[in-house]
Order: sequence, then structure tokens, then C-alpha cells
Amino acid sequence: MFVLLLSPAGVPFAATKDDLAVVVRAVDDGHFATAEKHIGAALGDAGLNAADRNAFEFQRERMRRIHLDFTLSPDEAKARIQKQVPDLRDDEFAAWDAAGLLEHYVIDGGKRYFSRAPSNLFRISPQAAARRASPKPFIDGPMERLHPHHGEVRTQSLASGRTGVAPRRVSVTQTLAVNADAVPPGEMLRAWIPYPRALPGQQENIEFIRSVPSTHVIAPESTLQRTAYLEQPAHAGKATTFSIEYEMTVLGQYRAIDADKVTAAVATNELAPHLGERRPHIVFTEGIRKFSRAAVGNETNPYRIAQKLFAAVDRIPWAGAREYSTITNISDYALHAGHADCGQQTLLLMTLLRLNGIPARWQSGMVYSDGSYDNLHDWGWMYLAPYGWVPMDVTTGRLSGNTELEWFYLGGLDAYRIAFNDDYGTDFVPAKQHVRSETVDSQRGEVEWRGGNLYFDQWDYTFKAVPQPMNTNRGKQ
Repeated sequence: MFVLLLSPAGVPFAATKDDLAVVVRAVDDGHFATAEKHIGAALGDAGLNAADRNAFEFQRERMRRIHLDFTLSPDEAKARIQKQVPDLRDDEFAAWDAAGLLEHYVIDGGKRYFSRAPSNLFRISPQAAARRASPKPFIDGPMERLHPHHGEVRTQSLASGRTGVAPRRVSVTQTLAVNADAVPPGEMLRAWIPYPRALPGQQENIEFIRSVPSTHVIAPESTLQRTAYLEQPAHAGKATTFSIEYEMTVLGQYRAIDADKVTAAVATNELAPHLGERRPHIVFTEGIRKFSRAAVGNETNPYRIAQKLFAAVDRIPWAGAREYSTITNISDYALHAGHADCGQQTLLLMTLLRLNGIPARWQSGMVYSDGSYDNLHDWGWMYLAPYGWVPMDVTTGRLSGNTELEWFYLGGLDAYRIAFNDDYGTDFVPAKQHVRSETVDSQRGEVEWRGGNLYFDQWDYTFKAVPQPMNTNRGKQ
């Protein structure tokens, strides 16, 4: 229970970091009314500095975002499941719920289910999936199972001795469309659309083609969450659309790793930022340590440790995720939720690798295909001496059906992914003035106006990647 502390005169005490921690815990525990009382008291402190004021205000915004994710009552969640299991029994629903297979939040005593919990159920529970009256295949990417491209990448790498091979040329158009009348007419909208960095041997020959509006600012190559920045005024009754178009070459990645040659990494100045904790999402909790001990056992070889951790995280079933900005510690969430999406699995694996002395870092962007499939996706890189940085994609995970390619995604990547980000939770250039919709990743874009941030319910995005002939001769940017 949380109690709002008052001075004898009935005036709240000056807000402190401890008060913020109380608010965060109250929100995490679903005590929203209590959190709101603490927030109101803190914001009533005239001496509260701007940074702390923003932190308290964000907790209020976090509660609003949680409400937007957890929209279903118990009856509504059950009705969604009954669309696929018409003869659903009450005891079945109760059993799945008790087992933690239906993600929910108890907010001030009322149970609210995640909007994607009913569809996630059939991904994370084989028993529930077997009860579907008319099973339809899940829509997954072509690279999520053994594909000829995996063999192409490995064969070309072994033959050439290069780590970046099997290139693909792709034309990309990404848009961000703000809802009509989301802001008053005439107000200037500021938008950031993700844009790739040139990474030699991974993605090269980036050519910017056009934008709408035509004036744009591309962040410097050194920006780890790179974007193209655009602005234009809103007009009454009309959506406001921003877009960018570019072409680039993406290469597949492959490292033929001999575990017996791998040695422990030395914490150099370059590697030190990728070791150890990085709060709030990379924390060596007791749960993380216990999970690591169970997975690693007595193994001491860094690559074999990585294999064990990769396999353990890969066993956590994928499911559609709530917004990252609502989660206090993502790696801990992935450990306990019973499911995780790509970014959550990646942060969990990064945490486990770092705990075991293996440097690990983030990468994310979009995946595409030769057909119509595309999606947001997160993965990472780890450092293995003497090989250096090698990629890892624990969500795509181990490939069955070919022992030579089983561990492809622990040291390799396909050429059907575009990296926008080489870190998470870093600043944009130019800087955003208001809190981001996505505080961790950057794939869909961001938009704001002088009155504040526009959240995902106020705009939409599209991403279209079209493969091009590889003989295109393009310049670099």
C-alpha cells in the first residue's frame, strides 16, 4: 500500500527520487490512483526541477499508454477467443488465464487484458492452438525458417573469405501520416522518419532520392538512431503526410566460428560500454543470475556460453508486444512474462551475455522480403575474440533441417534487413523536444508539435521495400 505523505500543514513534502520510485512501483503494480496522488503532489512542488517534473509527468503518460494497450474486459477477451474456439469452455479460459497465457493488468482492482492477448494465446500455447476451429497459418517472414538464402550466404562467405556477401539492392519508401485535426490547423508538425547508416560490409551505397516535403535534414552518419527530419503545417480536415524514399545495398553476414579458438574478451575502452549493466533495461537481477546459471552450467568457453544462452532465450515463445515505453525493465519482463517479442528477447540475451563477460550491443530496423512481407525487427551483436563483433538474432533463432545452418543466426544475418539503429534509447538529431512515443527503439517514426508529442493512436506509418537489380550503380551517402 502506498501512502501520500503530507506535512503538518497538509502540503506535500518536496518531491525526491524516492518519491519517483514509489510512483514507478505503484504504476508497475497497477495502483494507478495512488500513483496519480503522488504525481499530483510532486507536481505541486514549486521547487521541482524540469527534469524531475518531466519524469513525474511521464509516469502519468505511461498510465495513459497502458490503458491504450490493455483495452479488453474479461468478457471481451473471452469473446475474442471464442471467434476461433466457438465451443470455448469457461474452465478452459480460466485455466489459460491462471497459467499466465493471457497477458493482463490489474488496474485499481479491475482486470484488463492486453489487446493482443487473445491472438497471442494461439502462438504461445500449443493446447490453445489445437482448439482453433479453422486454423490459419501465422504470417511470419520467409527467413524465419530454413531458406535457400541462408545457404547462399554461407557458401559465398566460405568461398570468398568475406563476412559480407550475397548483396541485395532495395528501394525503400516510408511514410508517416498524422490524423486529420490531430493538432490545430496551421500548427507546425515535426516528424522524424528512421533512416539507415552506412555500415561497411553490411549496408552500403545509400542514395537518398526524395522526400515529402522536399526540405529535410538527415542526421549525421554518427547518429546511432539515425533519422530524416521533416516539418510542415497541419491543415484543417486533412491528414498530414511525410515520406522519404531511398535506395541501398544490404549484404548477408556469416562468420565460421571455431569455438576452440574463442577466448575471453578483454574490457578495452571500446568494449567497456558494452559490458556490465545499463539501467533500466539491462540489470543483473537475481532472476537473471538464476536463469544464467541454469542455462550455462559449468561452461567456460565464451562461444559455447553464447550458444547455451541463445538456445535458452530462443525457447521463450514469440508474441506480439505491448509498447516498450510502458515497461520499466524490458529484460526482466521478457524473463517473467512467458513470452517476448524480438526486442525483448534481444535485450534479455544482451543482459545474459554481458553478465557472462561477453560484450553485446543492439541493432534494429526493418525486415523485408522478395514478396509482400515486411516487419519491425530487433537483433544484436556480440564480441567474440578473435573474431570481433558478430551478429545474433535470437528471435529467428536456431534453424532446423540442416546442421550446417542450425546456428546461422549466431554469427550470421540474412540480407533482408535494414538497420536504422545501432543503439537503443539514444537522442535524435535534431533533438526531440517532447517525450518519444517509442522511448527505446526507432522504427515507425516520431512526430510532435509545440503542444507535445503525438502518440501512435494519432498517426500511422507505412514501409515499402522493393528489391532492385544489383547492377544499379549508385553513389554513397
